[in-house]
Order: sequence, then structure tokens, then C-alpha cells
Amino acid sequence: MLLMLASAALFVYLRLRADLDDRIDASLDSRLAALIEPQRQLSLAGVALEDPEETFVQLMSPTGEVLDSVGTLRGPALSTAEVRRATAESVTLERGFPGVDGRTRVLAHLAGGDGAAVVVVGQSLLDRNDALSNVFYSFVIGGAVAILFASLIGYLLATAGLAPVEAMRRRAREVSLSPSDEGLPLPDTHDEIRRLGETLNEMLARLRAAFERESRFVADASHELRTPIAIIKTELEGALQSAASEASVHTSLAAAVEECDRLAQLAEDLLVIARAADGQLPVRPETTQVAELLGGVRDRFAGRATRRGRAILVEVEPDLSLIADPLRLRQALGNLVENALRHGDGDIMLVGRGAAGGLEIDVADEGPGFPPHLAARAFERFARGDRARTGEGVGLGLAIVQAIAEAHGGRARVVDIAPTTLRIWLPSAVT
Repeated sequence: MLLMLASAALFVYLRLRADLDDRIDASLDSRLAALIEPQRQLSLAGVALEDPEETFVQLMSPTGEVLDSVGTLRGPALSTAEVRRATAESVTLERGFPGVDGRTRVLAHLAGGDGAAVVVVGQSLLDRNDALSNVFYSFVIGGAVAILFASLIGYLLATAGLAPVEAMRRRAREVSLSPSDEGLPLPDTHDEIRRLGETLNEMLARLRAAFERESRFVADASHELRTPIAIIKTELEGALQSAASEASVHTSLAAAVEECDRLAQLAEDLLVIARAADGQLPVRPETTQVAELLGGVRDRFAGRATRRGRAILVEVEPDLSLIADPLRLRQALGNLVENALRHGDGDIMLVGRGAAGGLEIDVADEGPGFPPHLAARAFERFARGDRARTGEGVGLGLAIVQAIAEAHGGRARVVDIAPTTLRIWLPSAVT
């Protein structure tokens, strides 16, 4: 605003000065033309001036002598050199003269005839300078007032425009991750501020959802850790207080060892989940034969499957390989087979085949599958169906499968609900 006002003021000032200079020059030209008319005798007799203190007329000889003068000018208006130049061409100059108020503009021209002389007419610039000074100070004072007024209006408009932001800021100081807590207030206008508020409210909703998941995670982890600890304590106390045979003590200690193994596995699973959440799950990729990988998983669980009257079958394309961490993949596939043995039915199929940009490994069984409400979140931590909650398992197996797949740049998903087919897609190489 200041630059705009300064530019406008400079333009008006220069334009006004040019107009006033043109008027003064026109007045001098007309006065000089009237004095040097051919039919007029070269004399200043009868020449009247409106303001003798600000204007003058003078006749000078070509040698620089003053022949006649009208006005309060004291002394010759031009020097000898200037008079000599005026005899050849019109001379215009501007300077101060004794006896004339203010700086003066002078026009000199040679008047022809036998008695040739140089006619000098002058006009003080005092009125012009006063007018320019008034305009300058008017712009200075008016511009300052205009800047102050514009600043006040701009401040009020900015305050009104940023009022929704201030309301969001005050509300943000009180916002929490409680589900019942309201989000940020949104203005009625459909502008960038409202879209900002909507985006922040969406972010708060995601944070609340993440906080709720973490809360459930902590609660479920506490519950799952408390259960085996209680069992171990009960078994050990029973073994210490029992007067029964050594066989009973051995049974109790064996149960305690089994629960300790379960605790160790749970701690390992929680560590994998925590590292995956931080994006720091380590993998050590190497060239891995898929047939050998699936065969090893089958052999690991073959005994348990036989005791339950089930079989584990492997179907894999020949010479299928990938670059991945074999230990992590065995852990992921082991969790899928463990899930199928625990909650599925019938034979278990391990299928490996190439896919676009990588390969797919399916683990399928003939069991009843996932409940519809569980299929969408089957790979979340501690996600278990009602039937699973009554048996063994803490709901971390499939979450670990997803974490391992993502650490390799892949993904895991439920392909079919009943019978159940779970699929891991992996790129052919890990970067």
C-alpha cells in the first residue's frame, strides 16, 4: 500500500509540475510574441505587469546594456555571453535574480529591425513551487492517514478472516484422544481454512483410532501375560505343597515349563510386532528355493498333523526361487500352518507359484473359515474370533505374518473365507 501511494504521489507530482511549467512557458512565449510583433515599435512604454515583484520585462542591447526595464529587477537579466547567444537563438534559463521573489524562469529572444535588441521576459516560479509544495505535503499527510486507515481496515479484515483459525487454536489446546472428545470447529465458509480444519479432524480421528488400537493392544497383552503367569504360579505352588508322588510334581513342572515356553513365544511375537510398527524389523535376504522352504515347513508340522488325522501337501512350480530372509519366511508360513492346524480342518495345502512382479504362497485348509466380521481385520494384532478366544493363541500369529510380508515389500491377505485360503505375495527380490 505504501509503495502504491508513493508511486501515485510521484506520478501526480511530476505531472503537475510539467503542466505548471508548460503554462509558465506558454505565458512567457505569448508575452514575448506581443513585444516583438513587426508592427510594434520596440519599446516597453505602456507595458503593465500583474505582479512586478514576480515578473519583469527587459530590453538589452546586443552588447549587454540594459535599454529599458519593467518590474523590480535590479541589474541586467543576462550576462554578455548569454545576450550574445540570444542574438542567434532563443535562450531559456532558470535562476534567481535580485529584486524578484523566488527562482525565476527567463525567455530571451532577438527583436529584429534597425534598432535590434534582445527582449528578456521573466516569470517567478514562486507560485508554482508553492503549489507543488502543497501537493507534496498533502500527499505526505493524506498518505500517512490513508496508510493508517488501510492498516486498521486490513487488521480488522485479517482478524475476521483468521477468527476460525483462532477458534481452532483454542480448541486444539483442549483436544484429547478421548473418543467422546469433539474435533476442531469448522467455519461455515467453504474455503482453505475449512478444508484445513477437516484435514486436521481426519488426522485426529486417525490418531484416536491408533490410540484405541494401542490401548487394546496393551490390555490384551497384559491379559495374555497374566494368564500363563497365573498358571505357572499355581502349578509351582501345587508342586511345592503337594504330598503326592513324584509323578504329580513332574506333571506340574512340565505344565509350568510349557507355559514358560508360551510366555517366551509371546514375548518374541510382541518384539516382532513392536519392531514392525517402528519400521525396523530386520531381514537378511538371500536366494531361497521355494520348494525347499515349503518342504521344510511341511516337515516341521507333519507330526502334529498326523496325530490329528490330517496331512500337509505341497504344490510348487519347479525351480521357483526368490531373494528373501528364509528364517522370517519360515516363521510366517509356520504361523499360517499353525493357524490352519488349530482352527481349520481337513488337509492343508501349501501352494507356491509365480505372479506378476513376484510370487504367491497360499496356505489353504478345509475348515469353516473366518467369520465375516473377522475377515477384514484378520491380520490385525490380537484379532481373534469367538471360537479362537476360548482356545489357545493370543491373536498375534497373522499380525506377524503381515509384518514379515511388509518387511519384504509384500503383503498378506485373506483370499477365501470358507474354506480358508490365506495368501502371501512377495516380490522376487528384496531391496
